[in-house]
Amino acid sequence: MKTLETNLKQRKINKVDLLASFLEECEDQSFADFVSKIKLPQETLAKYTSLLRNSCDEFEHCLNCKGLHACQNKVTGFAYLPKINQNNLEFQYKACRYEEKYLKKTKHLDNVYLFDVPKEIKEASMKNIYMKDKNRFKVIDWLDNFIENYENNQHIKGLYLYGSFGCGKTYLIAAMFNELAKKNVKSAIIFWPEYLRDLKASFNTDYNSKVNYIKRVPLLLIDDIGAESVTAWGRDEILCPIVQYRMQEKLPTFFTSNLDIERLEKHLSISKDEVDILKSRRVIERIKQLTEKEEIISKNLRE
Repeated sequence: MKTLETNLKQRKINKVDLLASFLEECEDQSFADFVSKIKLPQETLAKYTSLLRNSCDEFEHCLNCKGLHACQNKVTGFAYLPKINQNNLEFQYKACRYEEKYLKKTKHLDNVYLFDVPKEIKEASMKNIYMKDKNRFKVIDWLDNFIENYENNQHIKGLYLYGSFGCGKTYLIAAMFNELAKKNVKSAIIFWPEYLRDLKASFNTDYNSKVNYIKRVPLLLIDDIGAESVTAWGRDEILCPIVQYRMQEKLPTFFTSNLDIERLEKHLSISKDEVDILKSRRVIERIKQLTEKEEIISKNLRE
């Protein structure tokens, strides 16, 4: 009986202490104004004083914020705010006005699957393409024509784009994919060397789904082919079935490489354990069926 009385007494003391802490915070007018909008008793609000203090601070940051670049909150673009649920409080992150505007503006990018590519590629756009080098104009015209014609013919050939290191090959095709994403066209960009390494590590998990998605996605860019360490497995069990399927289904497929198609054929023929010209040629013939070739020689934009 004494134990029960002691527990009840302690609970009463705790409630008093919680309420005292809450009322102390309410001496701050901004905090008092913030919690006054939450239609719950003070005794209930007092249980969440610390969380409410954090929410109030984040709310105040948002009131005076000039943009995402100046966000002071714990999670950029979001405020940690309370919500009433059955006479209790829950706290959740809510996007601010700047984040909502950004999400709306970039929603189309959800249509582009990216694997191991940098942020600049994710945000590539046709309007920001480097235009000060006339050597790039032919490729840019090709991409413009593809955008214009794709809606009426979803089985047109893709592009094998090769050329000098750092000249923006990946950016150009990513910009085109992002433009088509605004029309709800699904696409994927995979950095080929890392994609193969990742597949090898996923044999016991989502291996099949990763391969099948790449095979069937409407638009595909295999980025930096020829930079990988060639293995018979990567060439014959992964690359060949992908290009075979996409050739049969006439799915537009794009490649970027530092190698022209002849040098790529030689590269693919030499694996760690053997030289196999025939299997390499089988892949190359499918790539030729899938694409038109364009070379781009330009300044290194990464410098």
